[in-house]
Amino acid sequence: MHFGEALERLRDGERLARDGWNGRGMFIVLQAGYPNGIPINANTAQAAGIRQGTVCKFRPYLMMFTAERDFVPWVASQTDLLAADWTTV
Repeated sequence: MHFGEALERLRDGERLARDGWNGRGMFIVLQAGYPNGIPINANTAQAAGIRQGTVCKFRPYLMMFTAERDFVPWVASQTDLLAADWTTV
């Protein structure tokens, strides 16, 4: 499928990947964020220079599960946006 359809499926809660990705088990998801806010933890507080426990809102973002089995915020490349090899996981 193309990226437009992939994005709609992400909005529906599906996990997606590209056939062209080299890493095994990689996929992306839509992280809904925290529109009402959550208290930030020590790691986020230190990185942002904000007191731990401060309630902060987080907007939705795309998140990747990597081949190393961890998560990272993800931004589509030009190749990803124009690819037609998106699949559901």
